[in-house]
Amino acid sequence: MDVRTDVLSPGGMPAPAPVRGGWLRPRGEAPLNDVHRTIPVARSGPAWRRLLAYLGPGYMVAVGYMDPGNWATSIAGGAEFGYTLLTVALLSNIMAIVLQSLAARLAIGSGRDLAQACRDGFPRWTSWPLWVLAEAAIVATDVAEVIGTAIGLKLLFGIPLAFGVVITALDVFLVLFLQRLGFRYLEAFIIAGLAAIAVCFALQVALADPEWREVFAGFAPTTEIVTNPQMLYIALGIIGATVMPHNLYLHSAIVGTRAFGRSVPEKREALKFATIDSTVALMLALLVNASILILAAATFHKAGLSDVADLSRAYDLLAPLLGSALAPTLFAVALLLCGLNSTVTATLAGQAVMEGFIDIRLEPWLRRLITRMIAIVPAAGVTIFSGEAATTQLLILSQVVLSLQLPFAVVPLVLFTGQRAKMGEMTSPRWLTITATLIAALIIALNIKLIFDFATGGLTGGH
Repeated sequence: MDVRTDVLSPGGMPAPAPVRGGWLRPRGEAPLNDVHRTIPVARSGPAWRRLLAYLGPGYMVAVGYMDPGNWATSIAGGAEFGYTLLTVALLSNIMAIVLQSLAARLAIGSGRDLAQACRDGFPRWTSWPLWVLAEAAIVATDVAEVIGTAIGLKLLFGIPLAFGVVITALDVFLVLFLQRLGFRYLEAFIIAGLAAIAVCFALQVALADPEWREVFAGFAPTTEIVTNPQMLYIALGIIGATVMPHNLYLHSAIVGTRAFGRSVPEKREALKFATIDSTVALMLALLVNASILILAAATFHKAGLSDVADLSRAYDLLAPLLGSALAPTLFAVALLLCGLNSTVTATLAGQAVMEGFIDIRLEPWLRRLITRMIAIVPAAGVTIFSGEAATTQLLILSQVVLSLQLPFAVVPLVLFTGQRAKMGEMTSPRWLTITATLIAALIIALNIKLIFDFATGGLTGGH
């Protein structure tokens, strides 16, 4: 337990002293306290039954790996280079699995989510700027959701994009309703949405009838990715946009909804099951992202349309290329479901960030309404005054903001989980810390390149 001991400074005033366990401040109340440790877990019985209690958080995290911004990159990669970049999608997914497992380790080992850890592990002059950057990432995530959901509404129902942007504010009531039902209902909503998205893409891929030998060959590494500048550029986009900073905050917070035991063996078992949950869920995200790329390769690349990256254009081309009116409908349904799923996870991430960093607790609906309004204003303004084409640039800008914030989430995560003073027996093994450090360095370097390309005008589509 964290216990603070104050000593007297030379002036006779209490001076802060380190808290036991290597933290600067006591842990305090957990973020998302209304659902913290509310889901019971079995302490005995078959392993598969105990595992069931931990299934859920990983799927909520997986939503961030198939957001509308990722779609454009996967479509562009498949349209221009066929199945070759499937190996990059696989590599980026492995990186994500490692970092998300660290987020679960931090929560289970220290009892703190990432936002709390930053607040309690760094001085105020460091933690407050980190909070501001995290809030900027939440807003940027919301912008991408707003645009993606609005595009889905337009494609399905013909709703003008500007009006669709405004309609997205109504998702506040959906989130509020699900939260009142209970956290397991939130998880069930997300899992059902992901299953529907997977079915939509499975049907589209079946309609596209790809060359499966080429698909499997696409997962094998090739030197062409490095030697071909255009291919390398899109590969950088796929890897650089893999880890979303809000997902690290989210995962480390919602793992705490499970009432696992306090002993080291019980924590180790909780970490094992939480890691299985997130790994399986992220493999599902890989299948969806790979399906998007496979669909683009089997349709646009095969037809010689190598410049397709815009979501609306992809929708328009699917019917004539596949000879089926069902394919574009499935595409639009999956896009809309991605937007709705992201709504739920961004709400929880925003709540965890605010409560964890500064311990200010707002009603979830009020918190959601504030961040959604901040996202709607630029999205609606750009659509109304600059036209629908400009929303693609806004989507790109939102991803650049996320890229800028990424190091400020990944570095503290790797730092904290590798410190025995803070994690005790749950400290990351040295090999895992080294692996995570290399992954973090690579992702940060790639994001810096993407930001540079954006600043110099080189980034024109996708992430």
